[in-house]
Amino acid sequence: MNSYEEKQAARKQRLLNAADRQDAKASAAFDDSDLREERSGIPLGQPILVGHHSEGRHRRALERSHAAMERGVEASKRADELRTRAAGVGTGGISSDDPDALEKLRDKLACQKLSQTNMKGANRVVRKWHRKGVTHETEGDQFAAYAAELETVAPHYNAALAREMLKPKYGRVVAFESFELTNLNARIKATEKRIAQLERAAEVETTEREIFDGCKLVENTKENRLQFIFDGKPDPEVRAILKSYAFKWAPTHGAWQRQLTNAARFAGQQVERKLKELNT
Repeated sequence: MNSYEEKQAARKQRLLNAADRQDAKASAAFDDSDLREERSGIPLGQPILVGHHSEGRHRRALERSHAAMERGVEASKRADELRTRAAGVGTGGISSDDPDALEKLRDKLACQKLSQTNMKGANRVVRKWHRKGVTHETEGDQFAAYAAELETVAPHYNAALAREMLKPKYGRVVAFESFELTNLNARIKATEKRIAQLERAAEVETTEREIFDGCKLVENTKENRLQFIFDGKPDPEVRAILKSYAFKWAPTHGAWQRQLTNAARFAGQQVERKLKELNT
């Protein structure tokens, strides 16, 4: 597990821990909403005795129960949201922050190109045997020969898939539609583009420059972050500017930062201009 994957695992665990805390809050709140007589002192099912000395106490008990129930429901919903977020950690594809991103993208590209080759090969085999009169209802040696040839294209193209590929689609027999190949080709090009971008980024050295005394701007290519680093805690007005351009405080790096992209560079220029105006 590399450093990025460790961070992802830690983030997932933090979300799960937070969900557990919300569950505990929900459980405590639901417990507080209990109106049984041994807890509230009011017989279960007893109506409010209007004008009786117990009326105020009874109404307050109902209000407390209702408020506690609402707190419990909200905490329970929050726990579900946190667990959903935790389940999504690491499932959003290959992040540029991952130090193994290039290797993973190259593996992904190889798989995509192999799929493309397999799909084209399957189409050739299906067309060939369909012209020979083999259909998805064919049995015996002819179908066995077709299925065997299809399996030489890719081992996972088994007999069941071989029969499925012979079923007519949109009035014709084809293993994979042209739009499926077109979509895959688009994904291949997108992966190649990302690889090229990361390869160029890997060649760029980390740079830093001073904006004014006590503040520098760093293009941290190792961490893939654009960072504003201050001597000490910046003033509230400065922090407001940084936040307005999506820069967030990262205690582990001691910097206000966001992912290093062209959009971040543009945002950095705007922040730099405004900070200089504050310091003139």
